[in-house]
Amino acid sequence: MAEFVCGLVLAAGGSSRLGSPKQLLPLGDSTVLGQVLAVARACPFDQRVCVIGGAAAEVRSRVEFDGFTVVENPAFGDGCSSSIAAALGAVDERSDVLVLMLGDQPGVCADVVSALLTGRADAPIAVCGYQDGRGHPLAFAREIFGELESMHGDKAVWKLLEQHAGEAVEVPIAGPVPRDVDTWEDYRALSRRE
Repeated sequence: MAEFVCGLVLAAGGSSRLGSPKQLLPLGDSTVLGQVLAVARACPFDQRVCVIGGAAAEVRSRVEFDGFTVVENPAFGDGCSSSIAAALGAVDERSDVLVLMLGDQPGVCADVVSALLTGRADAPIAVCGYQDGRGHPLAFAREIFGELESMHGDKAVWKLLEQHAGEAVEVPIAGPVPRDVDTWEDYRALSRRE
């Protein structure tokens, strides 16, 4: 039987380094977050969840969330792990796998997600192995959900990956790790590629 897959987009950041909501920066004919959501819609997900936090009201009013369950994380300042914990309550109980995508990483494409899911096989954790290092998206089997819920801090998923190093699968992906939009330089570099 096919696995039930939930795609989780983390878009709750406060954009402290940028000074304005990076989710809403124009990119192509959309926004940074809009582009990521479009990719998630093209992925083989049975459920789609997006966590917002920083500038939540503005993000809700300016981004199209069709097909997504939107979860608001008031504790977004506590890092990505707080957003994952907030989202897990909305994840369908039938979900076998959770795929974590970053709302500020529009360079990830649906083919990468498909390759990650295929390459995961039945491993508890799978990570993308790009030419210059590991990066998102990541996939987690249901058996890891409890550990995801109890994580703390911003780099917690990477610590979890280290803890499960013997069971985790690295799926080879062509090209470099897609750029996150953390600074204006990141944004300008992404805009030039559009």
